[in-house]
Amino acid sequence: MRKLIECVPNFSEGRDLTIIKQITDVIESVEGIRLLDVDPGAATNRTVVTFVGEPEPVIEAALLGMKKAKELIDMRKHHGEHPRFGATDVCPLVPVANISMEETVEWALKLAKRAGEELNYPIYCYENAAQKPERKNLANVRSGEYEGLKKKLTDSNWKPDFGPAAFVAETGATAVSARDFLVAFNVNLNTTSTRRANAIAFDVRERGRVKREGNPITGKIVLDEKGNKVMVPGTLKAVKAIGWFIEEYGVAQISMNLTNISITSVHAAFDEVSKKANERGIRVTGSELVGVIPLNAMLEAGKYFLRKQKRSVGVSNEELVKIAVLSMGLDDLKPFNPKEKIIEYLMEEEDGKKLIDMNLREFANETSSESPAPGGGSISAYVGALGVSLGTMVANLSSHKAGWDERWEEFSTYAEAGQKYKDLLLHLVDEDTNAFNKIMDAFKLPRGNEEEKTARKLAIEEASKYAIEVPYRVIETSLKAMEIIKAMAEIGNPNSVSDAGVGALCARTAVMGAYLNVKINASGLSDKVYVDHILSKGKELEEKAQNLEQEILAITNSKINNS
Repeated sequence: MRKLIECVPNFSEGRDLTIIKQITDVIESVEGIRLLDVDPGAATNRTVVTFVGEPEPVIEAALLGMKKAKELIDMRKHHGEHPRFGATDVCPLVPVANISMEETVEWALKLAKRAGEELNYPIYCYENAAQKPERKNLANVRSGEYEGLKKKLTDSNWKPDFGPAAFVAETGATAVSARDFLVAFNVNLNTTSTRRANAIAFDVRERGRVKREGNPITGKIVLDEKGNKVMVPGTLKAVKAIGWFIEEYGVAQISMNLTNISITSVHAAFDEVSKKANERGIRVTGSELVGVIPLNAMLEAGKYFLRKQKRSVGVSNEELVKIAVLSMGLDDLKPFNPKEKIIEYLMEEEDGKKLIDMNLREFANETSSESPAPGGGSISAYVGALGVSLGTMVANLSSHKAGWDERWEEFSTYAEAGQKYKDLLLHLVDEDTNAFNKIMDAFKLPRGNEEEKTARKLAIEEASKYAIEVPYRVIETSLKAMEIIKAMAEIGNPNSVSDAGVGALCARTAVMGAYLNVKINASGLSDKVYVDHILSKGKELEEKAQNLEQEILAITNSKINNS
């Protein structure tokens, strides 16, 4: 599964659309980048750009955008309402999928280092990428703004993390960070009262409300010993919120920024607002997602609401997203299209049609055609996906079986694991074909001289190793899936035991078929130590799969014969 990060550079130009377009054009010129949003503001004279992709192209696109901003924006002439100290004012990276914050910090530091070296102006790091505690807060890093930057750079305490400690008048400085994903999320109310909406917002937002003596609305404000207002914290951490009235829809909303969805998720925010609204005699009618959201946030929401219903969470991603949309009323004000709102789905559209996007007839026809791909590796992965899907089906049927209500969570756990293996195997269907294509591309490399021959040989070797690693993952995943299938044959709904048996046959076929691909792709490798190791491990796993198949079939036939 590929790693995705989001980049949200803020450029100090929000009025000249031709300049903004030139910057976004160079960002979009990088292959593998998806531009999600361009939000210029005239009053702030600032444009927030959002794009997403795998780490390397994101870094490349960010550098190109910063370079173009350096060429086109003159900070000596810049004025706007928003704090700023550079042409590219800030450039945060945000982990989206299959990547940790720690890894994202590493990429942020790579970006900052390259920017300092290649663009030759001061670069600071803040938030999770901060190199010093006092630089974690962006407000500290940007204090004094552009006008105070020249003096700031003379202070040894504020030497840039990367780049020269020199004032570049036209460009200023840039702050680079790694931060958590921010979700703009509004909850709709069955009222038109902004005051009542604000009351709920103050109930839930982390900052809370001003503490008062006696009456919470008209009472005297309580001050601390320093004369500052005392605040009563709200119930949700990492949440900013305000109530407002939306003229277009004629409803009041709680408008929230969830600044760290690993602390407060969208579903937790929705339920807490619903609770606080209900306490005030107000009903939540739905919600609205502004911008985009990572897939995992929607999946976790779907699982959360299914668990509240005591139903299995081991269903497809599409079903989980549907449950999340229905539960939070995300289509209350306008249709919610997952392909336009979920980052990973947006990236899939960029990738074009995959094998797993075909219907059954198309896939069979493509397999039977004269095209060499999809071949045995992709078919093995798909057979494995079918096998674990049958085991997962038995788990879901068992979870919802009448009279087994107290066991729903036990079977849900099996089903959830099964879905994970199924999704990985479906991914490997296309990845096996991609691996084959990498080998073909390597063979097409030029070999006109010794240097080219050496590079070509190395590329073929690396591509062949990858073409081994992909079916080897099919072997490992299908074998793990067989443990689930065995458990379902043993303890699952007895009416579906034959389905578990068929699942075992499919999973064993996937293991043996993938091992054939490992062997044929290993035959031409010169790294014999690697080959001997991978073939030995593969043979061991194949034997385990064959033994497991026999055990599962024995259980299956025993239950069928005794029924």
